[in-house]
Amino acid sequence: MDALRPPKSVSAADTSDSIERLDGDGSWDVLDWTKFDEMDRRPVSHVNLEFLLEAERVIAEGYGVVLVNTDEAGTLFVTNFRLLFLSDGTRNIVPLGTIPLATIEKFNKMVVKNQSAPRQTERSLSRRLLQIIGKDMRIIVFGFRPRTKQRRAIFDALLRCGKPARVWDLYAFTCGPSKFSNPNSKVRLLNEYFRLLGKGRCASVSMVEDGSFTLSNDLWRISDTNSSYTMCPSYPFALLVPKSISDEEVIQASTFRARCRIPVVSWCHPGTGAVLARSSQPLVGLMMNMRSNADEKLVAALCTQLVGGKGSRRKLYIADARPRKNALANGAMGGGSESSSNYFQSEVVFFGIDNIHAMRESFARLRDYLDTHGAASSDGMSSFLRHGGWTWGGGNLSSMSASVSTLGDSGWLNHVQSVLAGSAWIAARIALESASVLVHCSDGWDRTSQLVSLANLMLDPYYRTFTGFQALVEKDWLAFGHPFSDRIGLPCVSGTSFDLTRQSSTGSLSASPVRQSSGSFTPQASNSSHAQNNYSPIFLQWVDCISQLLRMYPFAFEFSSTFLVDFLDCVLSCRFGNFLCNSEKERQQCGVYEACGCLWAYLSDLRSSEGSSHAHYNLFYDRLKHNGPLFPPAAALAPTLWPQFHLRWSCPSESQAGELEAECRKMAIKFSELQKAKEAAEMKAKEYSLVMETLKADLRNEKRLSSSAINLAKRASKESAAIKRAIQSLGCRVNFTTNGDCTVDVESNPTETRERFMQSPHMRESESTVHDDKSDLSVSITVVSDDVSSSPLGQVCETLCPLRTRDGSCQWPNAGCAQLGSQFIGLKANFDAFDRLSIYDSYFESE
Repeated sequence: MDALRPPKSVSAADTSDSIERLDGDGSWDVLDWTKFDEMDRRPVSHVNLEFLLEAERVIAEGYGVVLVNTDEAGTLFVTNFRLLFLSDGTRNIVPLGTIPLATIEKFNKMVVKNQSAPRQTERSLSRRLLQIIGKDMRIIVFGFRPRTKQRRAIFDALLRCGKPARVWDLYAFTCGPSKFSNPNSKVRLLNEYFRLLGKGRCASVSMVEDGSFTLSNDLWRISDTNSSYTMCPSYPFALLVPKSISDEEVIQASTFRARCRIPVVSWCHPGTGAVLARSSQPLVGLMMNMRSNADEKLVAALCTQLVGGKGSRRKLYIADARPRKNALANGAMGGGSESSSNYFQSEVVFFGIDNIHAMRESFARLRDYLDTHGAASSDGMSSFLRHGGWTWGGGNLSSMSASVSTLGDSGWLNHVQSVLAGSAWIAARIALESASVLVHCSDGWDRTSQLVSLANLMLDPYYRTFTGFQALVEKDWLAFGHPFSDRIGLPCVSGTSFDLTRQSSTGSLSASPVRQSSGSFTPQASNSSHAQNNYSPIFLQWVDCISQLLRMYPFAFEFSSTFLVDFLDCVLSCRFGNFLCNSEKERQQCGVYEACGCLWAYLSDLRSSEGSSHAHYNLFYDRLKHNGPLFPPAAALAPTLWPQFHLRWSCPSESQAGELEAECRKMAIKFSELQKAKEAAEMKAKEYSLVMETLKADLRNEKRLSSSAINLAKRASKESAAIKRAIQSLGCRVNFTTNGDCTVDVESNPTETRERFMQSPHMRESESTVHDDKSDLSVSITVVSDDVSSSPLGQVCETLCPLRTRDGSCQWPNAGCAQLGSQFIGLKANFDAFDRLSIYDSYFESE
């Protein structure tokens, strides 16, 4: 009933009572803090091997551990791939407490001191906590038994496995390719180049090895200048450049760009010839007066002649993703930005997008905000609210509103809006003005990749499909050298690794009154500042931008928001090798594609298991509705939190923004089942129809046979009548009984009989058999047949037929009885009786 009470203001005394209730009735009662057995001395368990993945092994484990976020007790395992938490109640994996080691950004040990009453000595022990901060928006806290070494064992195992010194120590190399083999990425890149050039050819490994991939069309060509990565180590082996620029000029132009990342084509319009190109910043120097003829010629070659424009050249926009002041500041280090006076018919535009460090801090503030004001907070706020606390939002409406407005302080949505707006502007210039756009930032692999790939997604419907999305990521992120190892925080080829700093995130421990009242989190170690490394959620931010487009254009994408979440989880977990290392060259040196599994094959296998009803498929996708570019207006570029990703850990119930989609998916599955049942019924009906047609054909055949049999029966009846008259002409009388037998009596006076027969044949047929008392001769005729004939005359014919041999064959094949062999077999007579008959006495009178 308490849950039905309306919210009310809470005084300090009420807050203290609530805090005591949290201490006494909250998550900590799951454990008996003063009584424990030797659980920490158990050997590594082998009971839960069914939960482990291929090549995954347990390193350490802790029993009686509490997941503070959800007040759930269980067993915590550290494997060579992830931190695995099993519930003691259900013995199932708890998703919130299970996180891959590569997804952990930071972890640290903490101690919270209880402020309990003096008598509660058992409760006054300091609680040992382990805080896990993930790159996927979650902050987890585990509570351990006091006076045990379980937390130390878990922490040491995380230190050993969570920050490997070499890239080969990652789980992706330990697991191997398994069934998710990785096809050649160079072949896939060439296939995308061929598609852009309109060649309609398929690349092969032999084409890569012998260098026969340098194809071209009227405007652009594939260059092998960087085939050995000597010109630019962070660029792919094949580059799409203007056809009018030679390889020597390409090499000369590379010296004028930062890290030798020259302007190259990322996408070209198949109709207008406009292109979207990318590069790094030019090395113009502090005075902005350095120039390069080769670079200017290469950039000018991007401005091809307009189609049907009578020789006029198209306009070129140079989009600098940085703020103007940052671009000028880079001049002090030799960089800078282009001058429109040095580049033919060009205009320089600054987008004002902040660098990787600003994105990292913004992401951390967003994560802390969600953890502080979420329903499953890492400090036990969820327990506090469930047990009747009414300090939601500080206890009043204004405090609640202030908590909501704090989201804007993170700046994350503003950054997302900047990237979306810049990408939409680029797509509009190319599609509406037929202008070419060259995009760059400082090094051309962070903000440049975001803008170019997102503009590609808006321009080309192909990139909004599963296969196109893979081609887009592999082209503009992997092939063009986005440093995934540095940005995700993994060891690179040189052996250096990202330091998992063991300190709490900024502001994560003092945001709520509960944290301030119930205890203080004290980090155990503090190493180098998090702001000094190169970790940054640049790729995650790009996927977030795609989710905003998917929200605005639900019919334009073949994949769903669930696919994007699973895709990001796979990238952050580093379970597969696709996103390891910093460039295509490094992945080739490490043998990633041969030694590790393929993320794309794994996701494809998931989809193939359920077909089009899988959660990765967008039920509303209509390829004809948005078969051209997307032009989101400025009013539509107002991003919001991505519920399926941002809220799934802090607000599990509220993150189900896809419930309607889930219901539609259930309806679609039901419809698919009904459709299959309908198709099966139609197939059955077709089978029945074929059977009916067959039966009708058989019936027609039977009718023809029956008609033929009737005709033969009529002919046989005539022949039977003739045989009957022949028998009667011999002076015999035929008597038919009711059971089908017949008896033939031979009269003593054949002359008289013949006369009577000649005089009245029809009367003889109706007469009964006459037995002559004076006659001493009786001829008996029996019917011998396999099938009993329906005609009595036919039985007589079969019995008396003289042309039938002893073996049953007939010597009269043209006769009717022979044609109806099943009806008339023949006749068998008692010839001995005929021998005893005196023909002379009967027919001839002696003189």
